[in-house]
Amino acid sequence: MLLFMPTIVFSEEDCVRNHANELALMGTKAMIVTGKHSSRANGSLNDVEEALKSQNVSYVIFDDIEENPSVETVVKARDMGIKEKVDFIIGIGGGSPLDASKAIALLIANPDKDETVLYENIPLGYIPLACVPTTCGTGSEVTPYSILTLHKQRTKRSISHKIYPQVALIDGKYLKTADRSCIVNTAVDALAHLIESYLNTNSNELNRIYSREGLMMWGQLKDKLIEDKITKADYTKLMHVSMVAGMAITHTGTSLSHGLSYMITYEMGVPHGKAVGMYLGGYVSIYKDSKEACEVLSLLGFESQEAFSDYLDKILGDTEVSKEILEKNAESILSNESKLKNYPFSITKEEILSMKK
Repeated sequence: MLLFMPTIVFSEEDCVRNHANELALMGTKAMIVTGKHSSRANGSLNDVEEALKSQNVSYVIFDDIEENPSVETVVKARDMGIKEKVDFIIGIGGGSPLDASKAIALLIANPDKDETVLYENIPLGYIPLACVPTTCGTGSEVTPYSILTLHKQRTKRSISHKIYPQVALIDGKYLKTADRSCIVNTAVDALAHLIESYLNTNSNELNRIYSREGLMMWGQLKDKLIEDKITKADYTKLMHVSMVAGMAITHTGTSLSHGLSYMITYEMGVPHGKAVGMYLGGYVSIYKDSKEACEVLSLLGFESQEAFSDYLDKILGDTEVSKEILEKNAESILSNESKLKNYPFSITKEEILSMKK
């Protein structure tokens, strides 16, 4: 069994300001990578700017990261970073800016390479990276994964390189301006990470330390998510669950639910967490080790698989998907070796189709 988690994590209120010195140690000029709106609204961008100013560290801002960032956007940021001679990155936001930051850090460190190198299995370095998460879903601040949109292939796909943030600065207060749909969708993404990590070819008693803790804590929050009664203390718990779930998939990878979500997101514009959640109840249902599936449900506090699926339907709502997309998606996942290998059993097209009721 192997356990490897190299990211230094600070999790506390006002942690960005409290640990400004950690950012200063990373380099002399930063590129802040974020989106247009949320990091300004929740105060995280201001906190990072003030932290850098307090340490006399110069910086530039790239704020063109879109939801489900594309390779083209990563290249645009790379070009700016090279022109500005930045030597470290600070990603702020949900999974989109954090994932993009990793790919940008790789391309800046290798200016002689073009974007095709993102999907080549060759060893490459990357400039230092810090992450400040502002949603409670991806756990990208502690994972080595960077998932980008490939418009030519009409899907999303993880790059071939493992890029760990050097520092993660986690503060639950950044959730206070997020609307309910954002919190629900990202929390369900974290839930999928926990379940797909626990029910995974690569799971073992050592890495299940993370998924067990996350599943139990998620179960404690499930009624509050339904009732929309999230408190300040719950924001901290949600961020903790997301981080732990990220640590879980760092050791196992994700499985079928995530693989099936990408086409739904690309073709229909369904938010990632909701697209994953559409298949999550079915994933537990078809999982062929019923003992382990029941362990997951028990940790979450559900009496049955049916109760779990009903809960997901209630919290996410129903999304109609055409038979054509469902069929194409099932065929696509059957040719996706990276996701199939993380599912410990053989699976048929009919079983995959049954995952989306």
